[in-house]
Amino acid sequence: MARGSRRQNSPRRRNRDRHGRGLRGPLYPATLPAARSRAERFDALVIEALEPIEARWRTELTQLDVAVDDVPDVQVEGEDGVVEDGNVPLARLLPAGSDHRARIVLYRRPLEARAKDGADLADLVHDVLVEQVANYLGLDPDVIDEG
Repeated sequence: MARGSRRQNSPRRRNRDRHGRGLRGPLYPATLPAARSRAERFDALVIEALEPIEARWRTELTQLDVAVDDVPDVQVEGEDGVVEDGNVPLARLLPAGSDHRARIVLYRRPLEARAKDGADLADLVHDVLVEQVANYLGLDPDVIDEG
């Protein structure tokens, strides 16, 4: 019989059971939080950090979008609205244009690289969001963060 051809009456295996270890499948069910990817967990963290800011400043933030990118694009020196750590941007405020609304872009990988653990990452995301919203509204970050 040629390689790759099968007899019509032979049963077809659905999954491999190599070395008697059982059928392969997902490690966690999709309904558990552990099954979420790092990007999905980071998105949830951003939403959680944005909720109290948005609750207080809802009317002023109606024309602002918040987005997450994995890494920043090529850097342009002297740009306004950039929160940096060293030479790596952590977030950027893009002003409104004729074809789009104003947007805050948080960069996931640089933020994760600077955080020691999950709580530190949550604090860092909150601080960066507060600074970017303050920059957008033209206010001091302490005014945005109080309350």
